[in-house]
Amino acid sequence: MRSYHQTKRSAPIETPTDTAASIADWLCLGAAPTFAIMAIVAMANSGAEMICSAMPDAFPVDGMTTMYLLMCAFHLPPWLRLISGRAVGPEHP
Repeated sequence: MRSYHQTKRSAPIETPTDTAASIADWLCLGAAPTFAIMAIVAMANSGAEMICSAMPDAFPVDGMTTMYLLMCAFHLPPWLRLISGRAVGPEHP
């Protein structure tokens, strides 16, 4: 005689922990685009300072823009995993 679990053909029940982990897996994809947008905004806002600068040919990337670009680069691995077809979550190596 088969047990209850062997005859049941429904989808596995997701626990709240599974749902939270799934949301966190997709939430990690939001960091890189957010930092990229912040870098663009920081670069656009530093243009006013560059107009008044004594050096008109100065490099338009200031410290904040550099920081946002570095943060964007550090948060790219989830996107690279998604593009390569590998799983985003930690449960898949």
